[in-house]
Amino acid sequence: MGLSTRFTELLGVRHPIVLAPMGGSAGGALAAAVSRGGGLGMLGSANGDPEWLARELPLIAAAAGKPWGIGFLTWQIDADVIERALEHRPRAVMLSFGDPSPFAERIRAADTVLIIQVTDLEEARQAVDLGADVIVAQGTESGGHGARRGRSTLPFVPVVVDLAAPVPVLAAGGIADGRGVAAALALGAAGALVGTRFQATTEALVDPSTAKAIVEGQGEDTERNRVLDIARGSRWPSKYTARTLGHRYLDRWRGREAELAADPRARQDYEQDVAQGEIPSLPMWAGEAVDLITDLPSAADLVDTLAAQAEDALNRAGRL
Repeated sequence: MGLSTRFTELLGVRHPIVLAPMGGSAGGALAAAVSRGGGLGMLGSANGDPEWLARELPLIAAAAGKPWGIGFLTWQIDADVIERALEHRPRAVMLSFGDPSPFAERIRAADTVLIIQVTDLEEARQAVDLGADVIVAQGTESGGHGARRGRSTLPFVPVVVDLAAPVPVLAAGGIADGRGVAAALALGAAGALVGTRFQATTEALVDPSTAKAIVEGQGEDTERNRVLDIARGSRWPSKYTARTLGHRYLDRWRGREAELAADPRARQDYEQDVAQGEIPSLPMWAGEAVDLITDLPSAADLVDTLAAQAEDALNRAGRL
């Protein structure tokens, strides 16, 4: 029996599994593989860099006509970025982290599914008011950026499901196997948005050292912080912190964020260490479920595996 939900019916996909549009690592090959596997592949365009899109968008053609989407960091983009993206006719556009109101109407007018990720109830209410077709409820277990003062996935998702009904909700944060997908469905979600697990695949645009660290990492190795954004001069809004694996700058500056922000020499040292290969060019984003990641499969095969595991888990629980 397939896992048919309001989300799969809306998007025309086989499985209620979505690739998180992780900036830099969710490129065209990864998005295409997820779509071929029956999920929804999402390009992680972040700020809509034209050169990056020109390189990665043609690769999505490998999805062979399957639905795909593209995600943006809302605080980094303008209307021109949305217009350029819509020219390529994605099935869905996802907006995360920031005010989506300047872009929502244009996306919906293009007959494109509008997905809005939320990290608290204020953002969830705004997403409903803006007419989001799908809402992603992100818990604090997630890798990469999320709410500094958010909620865990387990209590947050059902609250958003109730608030947003009948709009389908995807659960995000700490989902790395089919049991997590099954748990999302049991909470009332119509699917799951999966990030860290897809970083450890053959198609992900990550440094091999990052993939290795994810496979070898444990949940207690992750930490939510602003240190690495400050050190690398990133302008992320302060309400969002990032969950990463350990890092020597994090160890050095933990609890001293204000001092770090006021120390230009420290930021220069960070840039120099990156240039010399002493530290990775990007922090190693990873969620709390990293323990469950032990291999580097093809993303297309992984989608099928997650779906099969979810069906088995629901069957065991008497849900199917």
